[in-house]
Amino acid sequence: MVLESIISPRKAEKKWWELFFIGFLYASIAIFLSIWIFEQYASLVMVFLTVTASVPLMYNTMRYEEHEDVICSTESKRMINHFKVLRFLIMLFLGFVLAYTIFYVFLPNDIVQTVFNSQTQTINSINSRVAGNFFNDMQIFEKIFLNNIKVLLFCIFFAFFYGAGAIFILTWNASVISAAIGNIIRTNLAIYAKDFGLLSIWTYFSIFSVGILRYLIHGIPEILGYFVGGLAGGIISVAMINHDLDTIKFKKVLIDSIYLIVLAVFILLIAALMEVFLTPLLF
Repeated sequence: MVLESIISPRKAEKKWWELFFIGFLYASIAIFLSIWIFEQYASLVMVFLTVTASVPLMYNTMRYEEHEDVICSTESKRMINHFKVLRFLIMLFLGFVLAYTIFYVFLPNDIVQTVFNSQTQTINSINSRVAGNFFNDMQIFEKIFLNNIKVLLFCIFFAFFYGAGAIFILTWNASVISAAIGNIIRTNLAIYAKDFGLLSIWTYFSIFSVGILRYLIHGIPEILGYFVGGLAGGIISVAMINHDLDTIKFKKVLIDSIYLIVLAVFILLIAALMEVFLTPLLF
């Protein structure tokens, strides 16, 4: 009852930057406990423990947003409220990513292989991108965008049927992204140490920055789209419990959720374009 009681949605809106440190704390404690108690299954247990700590905040956020939807008079005010929530949820996600990445980079290699085993298998199952002409890039874009839409639907359905269930998919994505970032950072650190010997603080900082930016330039809008979809599904779920389906209040919430889903699809479209055409140019 300690971790999940640290912050409420109303406080998180005002002090949204604190969610970064809270996310870092949730993920760090989850990794420590999973290694200590469930080492053989740590790659999944650390995700479940992180989710367990995050569920109360997510559930209370869904209830809070549903209430705000009902009392707000215009769609613009609702979107402003949603933006405040999405802002602190993104910071929570980034806290997860940084914690998982740091542990991936600095834990001994044998422990990393155990703790991030499922994540590594997921990364290996993803087809590596091959540089090609414009038509090949368009095929890659189509594949990435359709996969993003599939994950969005999962977020909506999980949030609808399990309330805060979307946080599981988002936390799992954070662990997979962190494993990919951590692998790049460890590889580059090893190459640099072999070529130049002693590593300076600036070397660590530059390699970490490049590794993180390589995935988060398109990863942040992608995760934002998933959060928007999960928020829509959660709001509908709460509204169905609190109101009759034929009331004006429920219709107002339903329309707002449809707007959110359309917005999520648009954000994922932008994220896919960035992943295919922008990130390769920068890295």
